Amino acid sequence: MYDPRIWRSRGYLPHIDDDGLVQFITFRLADSMPEEALKNWRSDLANGVVTDANCRRRIETYLDQNYGDCALKDQRVATMLQDALLNFDRDRYRLLAWVVMPNHVHLLLECINDFSLASVMHSIKSYTAHEANKMLGLSGRFWSKEYFDRYIRDRRHYAAVVRYIEENPVKARLCRLPEEWPFSSAYGREVQR
Repeated sequence: MYDPRIWRSRGYLPHIDDDGLVQFITFRLADSMPEEALKNWRSDLANGVVTDANCRRRIETYLDQNYGDCALKDQRVATMLQDALLNFDRDRYRLLAWVVMPNHVHLLLECINDFSLASVMHSIKSYTAHEANKMLGLSGRFWSKEYFDRYIRDRRHYAAVVRYIEENPVKARLCRLPEEWPFSSAYGREVQR
């Protein structure tokens, strides 16, 4: 159901932003996708050639192939990003699951204390882009403008998303087990044991 008080659009992606929603978010590096592929996929979506879900699957499959410079492979950058995510956990949002991949990030979070998803994402992306560019001696756009968000519908969806997030490094052949990937909630849980 469309409600203009909670649905927003900042470009071509619609976003939902309401208190108490648990959200699955994916954001990616600016160079993680060739513009031509994105243009073709948007056209396919607009012309009904693919569904929204199929388009998202195409993008996720592409991201897992580690296209682009993969600046998040640099452990200094991945650590800084993970620390930034954890910094506002329980202040601006509840960070429920996460993974930092070589060219993208998945989060499961719930905004709290009247912080909007848009403000949380702006803060994360702005700060980490500035810091990463400084670490890498780069300038210019670090993150893609948009991010994908999907609200969690029920317990089954929640469990599936946590599993998807934490198993992403295994699927991308970066490690054998989720808890081996140091930039993830799976690793964090294993370390706390």
